[in-house]
Amino acid sequence: MQVEKYLNEIVEREGAVHLTLIDPASQSPEKAAAMALAAKEGGTDAIMIGGSTGASGLVLDQTILKIKEVTDLPTILFPGSAAGVSAYADAIFFMSLLNSRDLNYVTGNQALGAPLVYKCGIEAISMAYIIIEPGGTVGWVGDARLIPKNKPEIAVAYSLAGKYLGMHYTYLETGSGADGPASPQMITAVKKVLGKNILIVGGGIRNAETARICVHSGADMIVTGTVVEESTDVTAKIRELVSAIKK
Repeated sequence: MQVEKYLNEIVEREGAVHLTLIDPASQSPEKAAAMALAAKEGGTDAIMIGGSTGASGLVLDQTILKIKEVTDLPTILFPGSAAGVSAYADAIFFMSLLNSRDLNYVTGNQALGAPLVYKCGIEAISMAYIIIEPGGTVGWVGDARLIPKNKPEIAVAYSLAGKYLGMHYTYLETGSGADGPASPQMITAVKKVLGKNILIVGGGIRNAETARICVHSGADMIVTGTVVEESTDVTAKIRELVSAIKK
């Protein structure tokens, strides 16, 4: 399966994609697999795996393998560093944190990880990763110059830079546990300049209404992670979110 083509076709056919983010460092591989299965039953389209500096090595490999035992949904790496690469994943969001002050997150980890991605034959999906305030842990770890929520023109500038550098996807992220995603005005402004390029929005999406607003504003894909970890009924929560964003 070509994962990027699979995701893009869902956008064209159903209006939007839902991605479930699972951090291997937050629970056992067995529990992660149970979460992935529940998310699939709720209608999620793919499983993102990563999101923290602890999502690496044996625990990363074991988590992916356990998830693959219970679901055939694509597994997409969401690495926090070059250590977040696993040969067992179907694809990787090969991203650059464009508004980081630390070159390690712009090109350094990418150069370290690229040979392993090539050697393992993992499908690489190029992505411009942009952190919006408050930014959360990822903003702090990635030493990002956080883009103010009320400054969509700055997000537009970075998004255009990513597009012109050849990146297929752009991800506006407010951080795990944020009180909400990027503003509708920012999402709309960024999508306008991206055109057919894919826009992903994540951070602070906890209910159907927020998910619906993001997609109606221009998001092609939404990511939910914290709400899945905190939910007592993952299937029902994912179903709620998915039903809000599909045609």
